[in-house]
Amino acid sequence: EVQLVESGGGSVQAGGSLRLSCAFSGFTFDDYGIGWFRQAPGKEREGLLCISRRDGITYYADFVKGRFTMSYDSGINTAYLQMDSLQPEDMGVYYCHVDSFVRDYWGQGTQVTVSS
Repeated sequence: EVQLVESGGGSVQAGGSLRLSCAFSGFTFDDYGIGWFRQAPGKEREGLLCISRRDGITYYADFVKGRFTMSYDSGINTAYLQMDSLQPEDMGVYYCHVDSFVRDYWGQGTQVTVSS
């Protein structure tokens, strides 16, 4: 069974950085890529970027290019989202996501708060 567990959220000031982690089980990077989405209060969940062994990083949102990047450690089954130059509009709950081509899997989310 696929499981995703996010961690690393917190509060930072504008211009600061955070690194989120997504620990996963039930699959390997040879099987699927991993993506990050976020949901701001009152808004729909939006895709940010994903990473796969085959394709590397794919950006879904132009506004994260140059500020967010992903990496992974296949030895410990963990994917990372490095976020730099955070702004108040980046606030929200960040979710790890896997598309197994049969169904979507989501983590429980981790809260990111950015103060101006």
